[in-house]
Amino acid sequence: MSSAMRYFTWAFVVTIAGLIGAFVLGYYHSGSWGGAVSFLLIAAVLAVLEISLSFDNAIVNANKLKTMSPIWQKRFLTWGILIAVFGMRILFPLLIVVIAAGIGPWQAIQLAAQHPAEYARIIDGAHLSIAGFGGAFLMMVALNYFIDEGKDIHWIHTLECRMRACASVRGLEIGFVLLVILGFTWWLPEGREGDFLFASVAGLATFLAVEVLGQVLDRASLASEAARAGLGGFLYLEVLDASFSFDGVIGAFALTQNLFLIAIGLGVGAMYVRSMTLMLVERNTLSEFRYLEHGAFWSILILSIVMFAQTLMHVPEAITGLVGAGLIGFALFSSIRFNRRARIVHES
Repeated sequence: MSSAMRYFTWAFVVTIAGLIGAFVLGYYHSGSWGGAVSFLLIAAVLAVLEISLSFDNAIVNANKLKTMSPIWQKRFLTWGILIAVFGMRILFPLLIVVIAAGIGPWQAIQLAAQHPAEYARIIDGAHLSIAGFGGAFLMMVALNYFIDEGKDIHWIHTLECRMRACASVRGLEIGFVLLVILGFTWWLPEGREGDFLFASVAGLATFLAVEVLGQVLDRASLASEAARAGLGGFLYLEVLDASFSFDGVIGAFALTQNLFLIAIGLGVGAMYVRSMTLMLVERNTLSEFRYLEHGAFWSILILSIVMFAQTLMHVPEAITGLVGAGLIGFALFSSIRFNRRARIVHES
């Protein structure tokens, strides 16, 4: 137990610093101890929200990291987490406001600090495009895992076997995602289809671009060993983390409109995701629990469907988090049961 907890040392340090920062921020804004405690509690809830939505993110990160060189693993776990925390939790919402409102970055920061309600309204207005991009990218991530001729371990056996058999049809997953995009475009209210369609196709194109870049680096004879072993994977993981983060960033505005409090809460949660990723890689947990990876990718597929569905209706983030955690928990249980049965057979 103690050996596992050592992976979370920095996460605990950041948690303490973050909660202290939230407390101070609350006192600064409200001028009262009650307001300070309120900010502290909201930061804690945001951290839990981020962790619950990111179990599958940590597992997929670990799956990709195990194929990368040690130097690129280290770069992702250092630079990558900085990009995830500061890029997605702070700069990304600011960029949305800059583009949507047609103002400069400094004006966007002032708007977040002085007029948080207006800032939140602009973020919410961009939710359609965010859901389209994230839904398309994550659906491609999941389908690319299941529709694969080289996949030889199946959790939901009948369904996954049939999906693997479809790998002989080239581009099937791309066609399927395009059909989903067209279906939701058809159901959207008039006047909103263009933004959703553009963002969704951009998400699909981004996935394909990252895949192509990874293959080019793998095959290029002039590329360095480090580039072949990690740059493509690094970019893939950064875009993947961005897609996972969309839901948490948007959902955070239901709890608070303070950009800086959101950054603290989600940043604390992101540190736990980093710690879980590191533990999964170094302890080789994915090979020990054979179905854990499957549960994560089923969770990603469900999340992509939820993101598309959010263009038509509100789906509470708590439901998304519980479904994802439930699938991963059931996959873990199935893995433990398989290991127990294999051990009994081996001993007999």
